[in-house]
Amino acid sequence: MLNYFFDNDLVKYSDKKITDWKEAINESCQLLLDKQLIDQTYIDEIIHCVEEYGPYIVIVPQVAMPHSSEKSRGVFGTAISFTKMQDPIQFESDGEEKSAILFFTLAAKNPKEHVENIQRLSELLMTDGLIDRLAATHSLEEYQMVMQEYKL
Repeated sequence: MLNYFFDNDLVKYSDKKITDWKEAINESCQLLLDKQLIDQTYIDEIIHCVEEYGPYIVIVPQVAMPHSSEKSRGVFGTAISFTKMQDPIQFESDGEEKSAILFFTLAAKNPKEHVENIQRLSELLMTDGLIDRLAATHSLEEYQMVMQEYKL
């Protein structure tokens, strides 16, 4: 799946100093927005859901999976993008702090594709040591080295 991100030009190393989680979600959606797979409506929906339900998108330490429901408006195609932030982004909910530096943003046109994407991403993230390796990268070149190392 690391190859999928690379081959589809869905890897981004943010050059912005971001500290606000809303700004981080906007940044993580940028590749999908640029490819016209989503529009601003979808981004606003993700932000609204996090405001309403808390940081459900932080699925494991260091990893966020911005997404909304599979019936979201503003989604025109199916894809997952990978964005690495410069610094961990803090999310807070009911006194519980969560942070993420790796953002895997999902967009899916139908419920079946949505569930399949979540499963594929979950399997990838269970690969021993992969999250730490990706968190330690700072460039597309380093990403490619991890991609070769893990052959995923």
